[in-house]
Amino acid sequence: MASTLSTMMPLGTIAPDFTLFDTVSGHHLGLRDTAAPATVVAFFCNHCPYVLHIIHGFVEFAKEMQRLGVRVIAISSNDPAQYPQDGPEQMTLFAQHHGFTFPYLYDRTQEVAKAYGAACTPDLYVFDKDLTLAYRGRFDAATPGNAEPVTGNDLRAATTAIIAGDPVGPDQIPSIGCSIKWR
Repeated sequence: MASTLSTMMPLGTIAPDFTLFDTVSGHHLGLRDTAAPATVVAFFCNHCPYVLHIIHGFVEFAKEMQRLGVRVIAISSNDPAQYPQDGPEQMTLFAQHHGFTFPYLYDRTQEVAKAYGAACTPDLYVFDKDLTLAYRGRFDAATPGNAEPVTGNDLRAATTAIIAGDPVGPDQIPSIGCSIKWR
């Protein structure tokens, strides 16, 4: 299993805007449709072992953060011609199977992934209330094959600090996962 590190978008970057099809609700959703004290943007796909390793913990993290008013958005940008299991119909089934309480958006053109500099799945970003990047990095230390438990500690600590108005330290560890499958 080849692994790729996130490219670590510069802190302070304003979130690139988008409107994408939500495979959960069946509607289009825009980044700026709803204000929130923090917004988590996660680039996922259905088949990546790194995503599958954390998915239960991420869904629980999302529920916890949504109770605090945080907006959580997942996006799949993989080319479904190469990976049919990552197409929009399969995304809907994946979200239902794992109990997503958040949108799972389909980036058909891959332009959103390119705008974010997303390189892998999962690739995780947290923006403050003004949609300014305050965290980009890993969910936690757990990866397939290591003995670390899936806790979400890195992403949770950053998101909690952001909604409290506290700074997040600049020493952030990149996410690692499968490369995005480009056209």
